[in-house]
Amino acid sequence: MVSLSKMRLTSLVVITTMAGYAMAPGSFSLLTLSLASVGTALTSCSANAVNQFLEIPYDSQMNRTKNRVLVRGYMSPLGALSFAAVAGVVGVSTLYAGCGAWTAGLGAANLVLYTSVYTPMKRFHIANTWVGSVVGAIPPVMGWTAATGTLDPGALLLGAVLYSWQFPHFNALSWNLRPDYSRAGYRMMSVTNPDLCRRVALRHSVGITALCLASPLSDVVTWTFAATTLPLNAYLVYCSYQFYRNADSQTSRKLFRLSLIHLPLLVILMILSKDTTKTKRESLPSNV
Repeated sequence: MVSLSKMRLTSLVVITTMAGYAMAPGSFSLLTLSLASVGTALTSCSANAVNQFLEIPYDSQMNRTKNRVLVRGYMSPLGALSFAAVAGVVGVSTLYAGCGAWTAGLGAANLVLYTSVYTPMKRFHIANTWVGSVVGAIPPVMGWTAATGTLDPGALLLGAVLYSWQFPHFNALSWNLRPDYSRAGYRMMSVTNPDLCRRVALRHSVGITALCLASPLSDVVTWTFAATTLPLNAYLVYCSYQFYRNADSQTSRKLFRLSLIHLPLLVILMILSKDTTKTKRESLPSNV
């Protein structure tokens, strides 16, 4: 079940959901955070199980995925679908009961988007990467709505940062996987349009920098966040530019590894720079 659920990916999804909860204004509830985390994890496990079920013929052709449990026959396709159905229903129900309709709706929508749009789209159009980036951007928004019950501009800021981060991360990863993707028939930017792959990675690295510099205007973080993230984002832009100028195994790996460090550091700096004045204002009596 651990392999079928892609637990490393699921853990990242849960962490970004928790970050969204931590950044939202309002009082902290350990129960709500726990239910949001469990519900998100189960929904992610369901999506990953369906993804592997749909891609059995293609995973078998790729070195990176040829040892997955369904390809090797360690689990039956029916067993995988049964697990996905139970995890999906319990996950969305947990989100609804513990976090409200907004969070449950976003979780259900993300499950459908990942399994019914992103996964099949990988076979016929490079736009799958943009769809996949939307999937990655939704979890922090879910964390925000779990805390507030509403979809505020602050939630969209978090989603926008996660959306842009996907491109330098995935485009760098996919660069060295081009033979695998080509053999399996996946329509990835790195395979069908390598120049676009490099440009998009650089473009969104610059986009993350701009978002972080402008983020204090949203009242989600203070100007400290803009200042402390500037060196980190500048290095991301530098590595993306190196990848753009001379895309090879070295520059792509360097950018990919940096992206793995970049996101958790960005989240930590965001939490440390959270603008708490809004929370304080909302907690004051109306006659103050």
